Amino acid sequence: MSNFVTVGMKFPEFKKKSVVSIEKDKEFKNITNEDFKGRWAVMFWWPKDFTFVCPTEIAEFNKNYSNFQDRDTVLLGASTDTEYVHLAWRKDHSDLRDLRFPMIADTSKSLAEELGILNEGEKIAYRATFIIDPEGIVRWVNINDLSVGRNVSEVLRVLDALQTDELCPCNWNKGQETLTQQQAKAEAVA
Repeated sequence: MSNFVTVGMKFPEFKKKSVVSIEKDKEFKNITNEDFKGRWAVMFWWPKDFTFVCPTEIAEFNKNYSNFQDRDTVLLGASTDTEYVHLAWRKDHSDLRDLRFPMIADTSKSLAEELGILNEGEKIAYRATFIIDPEGIVRWVNINDLSVGRNVSEVLRVLDALQTDELCPCNWNKGQETLTQQQAKAEAVA
């Protein structure tokens, strides 16, 4: 990985063909940064379609789709497979037929390379997750090796923490006091 987009950096501009449906003549749409401009976004990458770990993650993100919507967050999935492979996989795999988020096809591998998540040996993306704020700035990056699936609950937990715009302690969960709130209470008592 030569370049790496990390926390505090602008998420790269892109325009990619994506699978948004398995309904005939409505399968494909171009997705760009404009599709989430002014909103939070989570883009998660998987290595390859028609594999074993990947559909477990994609299905789990889909199960939590409404949780991302409740947080006014656009959910985007991506890999370096083509849109035609994405479509075939969605039609073939029962857990993927009813996805509610686009499957971005980075066929040229240009976005994965620009993000610094392209596995140089196999030329596929690592399991990477990016949380992007409404200004297009990356606020969280997590990258797993090819064989290890991620934890969608942790993505939501970090998103919740970032959206508070406050100091959140270790293991903080939505609904708990932030350090900022604790400090304000301590100052009020003093």
